[in-house]
Amino acid sequence: MTSFKERWEIKHNWQLIFPFLGILSLIYSAYLISKNIIRSFIDRQEYKILYYALVAVGVIFLFFIMLRFFLWCFKKLEGKWITNYRWEIIAIFLVFALTGTSSVRIAKPLLEMVGFTKTIFPEGFFGGFLYWMIRIIIILPIYQILLIVFGTLLGQFKFFWAFEKKMLKRMHIIK
Repeated sequence: MTSFKERWEIKHNWQLIFPFLGILSLIYSAYLISKNIIRSFIDRQEYKILYYALVAVGVIFLFFIMLRFFLWCFKKLEGKWITNYRWEIIAIFLVFALTGTSSVRIAKPLLEMVGFTKTIFPEGFFGGFLYWMIRIIIILPIYQILLIVFGTLLGQFKFFWAFEKKMLKRMHIIK
């Protein structure tokens, strides 16, 4: 445990929450991906034991692949993102994951409240394209707001405020 704390520059035990949440979110993501892939090939009700065994193997396999990928990302972004400690990079990744998922989940009911559903658009390519364009336009401001909110909740306000200003400058919204 000491070498783990040293590697991630963890000075206080409360900071262990970020690697713990990162590992939990990787396991959950691996489970969701594995479950959806296996479900498309095997009937869960008919082959219960095989289904759950394959999902378990898929979770383990995907967890290690994603873990290797994110550790590679940490190495690449460690020099680019300015943080005081390495564990903060995990917190930043968690903020991006929470923000992306939440903004997509919030956009659909928000559009439905306003009256935009897939059924009001004409069938075919143009209707689906129009619906998704409107949904993406709605997601963008929600994403910007949630990025600051989740960044603040996970103690990374300074990083995400600078990130937000940089993004708005690239979009030519602020100078």
